[in-house]
Amino acid sequence: MERSSKFISLSGMSGILAGLFALAGAGWAYTLINHHEAIDSTGSYMEEDGLVSQLLMIALVVFVLSIVTSYWLTMRKAKSKNENIWNPVSRRMLAAIAIPMVTGGLFIMGLLLNGEHGHIASGCLIFYGLALVAGSQYTLSEVKWLGIGEILLGLLALIMPGYGLLLWAIGFGALHILYGTIMHFKYER
Repeated sequence: MERSSKFISLSGMSGILAGLFALAGAGWAYTLINHHEAIDSTGSYMEEDGLVSQLLMIALVVFVLSIVTSYWLTMRKAKSKNENIWNPVSRRMLAAIAIPMVTGGLFIMGLLLNGEHGHIASGCLIFYGLALVAGSQYTLSEVKWLGIGEILLGLLALIMPGYGLLLWAIGFGALHILYGTIMHFKYER
């Protein structure tokens, strides 16, 4: 029964790799920020030599690498189990995830347009966490706990804007590695 009501082809390795991509991206961003010495007292990045554009490019690279890797590994896992990745449950899960993700993307674009860089990390973590919680009803319970962790880190980043990049690295990096490791050893061994 669970097989027909839950999307269970998620790959633990994709979580680990997404976390590693995020940590690499955070390290790259940290190097850029320190090179420019471009954080003001509110935690916002001052527009200096296109720093914000460079940080957005890093985030986009991490996001695309994570999505492509996750899709590829999930497809591989589904094929090995002779399952179809695109089914009614996965479509419902994607629909549930889409609303908070699109809303969060628009919210972050609004922050960028208004020069409010200090809350971007918080917005990323909170909306991504909400998307995971929303989608978790269609997959394994560990996804819900990952989402709750992301939301909590996002709320912490909201009250500690100078630590946004560190909390972003913990949420998208360390939590994904922990989640992926748990998924791998619990479901894939």
